[in-house]
Amino acid sequence: MEDKFYLTKQGIEKIKQEYKELLLTKQEKMRTGAPVAFHSEELDTEFVAFKEDLELIEAREADLEYILKNSVLIEKPTTEEQNQVGLGAKVLVDVDGETDEFILVGTLEANPIEGKISNESPIGKALFGKKVGDIIQLNSPVAVNYKIKRINY
Repeated sequence: MEDKFYLTKQGIEKIKQEYKELLLTKQEKMRTGAPVAFHSEELDTEFVAFKEDLELIEAREADLEYILKNSVLIEKPTTEEQNQVGLGAKVLVDVDGETDEFILVGTLEANPIEGKISNESPIGKALFGKKVGDIIQLNSPVAVNYKIKRINY
């Protein structure tokens, strides 16, 4: 079973840009050429560093290709589905008297500091499919209540 990576349009563009830059870096590295492998009878440290860098670049290149091949664009849901929390939703919640806002995204774009939470996180799972007025309680380690006040796409 292949993984699915749920990404916003911006998330896909960001990965495509990283992939493009990685290919340019690899081309530049190959153009400058590998240092001499052996200096006297010992393996040259510059050659070892070159090979390690190239292996890291190629590993990341493979990761990005896999992500792009298996990415699913998060699209705005139909009007009927916009009354419930789904991927791409901006959710305004009341958290025990405090207001907070989250955007529900896939795991690769999750960044709690930016208010982007993963659909696989405990709060993301709990909010998924809920509607305005619903109350969700999470227990970790103390009970916290989240009341959905608004959902926007």
